Amino acid sequence: MIELPAAVRDIAERLPHDRPAYVYDLAGLAAHAAAAREAMAGVELYYAVKANPDAEILRVLTPFVDGFEVSSGGELAHVRAVAPGVPVAFGGPGKTVAELSEAAGVARLHVESLVELRRLVALGDGPVDILLRLNLDVPVAGAALTMGGGATPFGMDDDGLRECLQLIEGEPCVRLCGVQAHLASGLGAPELLGLARAVLDRARDLGFPEINLGGGMAVSYTDPAARFDWAAYGAGLRELRREGETLRIEPGRAMTAYCGWYLTRVLDVKRVHGRRFAVVTGGTHHLRTPVTKGHDQPFVTLPG
Repeated sequence: MIELPAAVRDIAERLPHDRPAYVYDLAGLAAHAAAAREAMAGVELYYAVKANPDAEILRVLTPFVDGFEVSSGGELAHVRAVAPGVPVAFGGPGKTVAELSEAAGVARLHVESLVELRRLVALGDGPVDILLRLNLDVPVAGAALTMGGGATPFGMDDDGLRECLQLIEGEPCVRLCGVQAHLASGLGAPELLGLARAVLDRARDLGFPEINLGGGMAVSYTDPAARFDWAAYGAGLRELRREGETLRIEPGRAMTAYCGWYLTRVLDVKRVHGRRFAVVTGGTHHLRTPVTKGHDQPFVTLPG
């Protein structure tokens, strides 16, 4: 049973018939973010803006995060406008030359490949503080989405890492600070800690004291009351961290998914070839993730 807050129900009743809307509980978001921040003491926390870039969401999160992670030039410009002065990490594959140029001054740039590194060096700006994104050859079981542990477009394998290290040596326009490894999404704290051990082992072998473990915290759409165990994850990372190391995480949906609702009016309910469909005023471009990833998200139907 999904409990719809009275305030959301009231907004739904007053909403114009032809206007879908996103509704956010900003006080609830702040409380959730504060609890996550407290649980992750000793670990840097950057919010992954792609999860929800709404300006008010970012403003509410700003006091509780160490920075924001973006993955496009558009997100970078948006964050700089909404939260000027807040540290930004620029990640994701497929950065254009223009985006690499626009990224001047970010706290960290996550380099995805040798080609991307060459483009960055060719710009001659800098020095730019970078992390090399690793795609470790480790098993990733039970994940809703995998970005590592095998052939994916994300990060670099050992061959790519070796080539990047050779290019960086003696190159004044980049400053190598450490590594980043976001290997999977949809995992609980025990599974993420298992991946963290593998990433830390590799980073220590390479002699890097700064390790960005990415995000990947599970969000349960079938049971919204089930939340990611921030306390267990924070305690586990503090136990793994060694003196002099900087650990960073980049949570996204696990920070914001529970504070929002999407309201839309049902225009028609039709049956086609034995299946019933609700036709609504909104569209999949308003709530894309359930369609693209096959999520069966909970909903509440209100009369009238």
